[in-house]
Amino acid sequence: MHLILKIWRQKNAEERGHFEVYQAEDVSEDMSFLEMLDVVNEKLISEDKEPIAFDSDCREGICGTCSMVINGDAHGGEKGTTACQLHMRKFKDGDTITIEPWRASAFPVLRDLVVDRTAFDRIIQAGGFVSVGTGGAPDANCTPIAKPIADLAMDAAQCIGCGACVAACKNASAMLFVSAKVSHLNLLPQGKPEQDRRVKNMVAQMDAEGFGGCTVTGSCEAVCPKEISLNFIAKMNRDYGMAILKG
Repeated sequence: MHLILKIWRQKNAEERGHFEVYQAEDVSEDMSFLEMLDVVNEKLISEDKEPIAFDSDCREGICGTCSMVINGDAHGGEKGTTACQLHMRKFKDGDTITIEPWRASAFPVLRDLVVDRTAFDRIIQAGGFVSVGTGGAPDANCTPIAKPIADLAMDAAQCIGCGACVAACKNASAMLFVSAKVSHLNLLPQGKPEQDRRVKNMVAQMDAEGFGGCTVTGSCEAVCPKEISLNFIAKMNRDYGMAILKG
């Protein structure tokens, strides 16, 4: 396949960015999206041109670093799929593909397609952990947990913190991310002792980072590569309300 790529280029966080057009030639439909970008970068390097900066790590849909908006959709718009799992068979010969970084004030662009997502790290540092002394790893049957609760906690724990929910939301809200991180701990016995402090601290840090409010449009759930449910936002709101009432 031959593809036309419109890619956002930005030298650093201070300078204004712009779109540049590149030709991607001899693209195999079996390539992943990132492999296609690798080929484009190899050609740029061979021509002594600056390669396109983008984040990647595991390339297995686990780490969440392959953050980019492809043709207006976070991760490319395929259900339950990260950008690194997106394959070129989704596109047709001659297609024009627009590629840009996450767009949110809390995720400033560092360079090209790379954004600063350390705001998520600070939210986790505010309460996304268990600090009670649990000792060594107990046998699985030592802490009885009802299967529906265990399953729900695991559903929330699937969140990979990629930020697609923020990029897709018209308000740049981080509620889906925060609710998943709050819920997977608050649902389990190990997280119960500090559940009130956790939800208050993490919500306060989310607001301090400048993320927008949630108006429940559902765009976050639609683009989430791990299909995290909006129900976790409702659960976090309940947990937060109870924590405020308790003082």
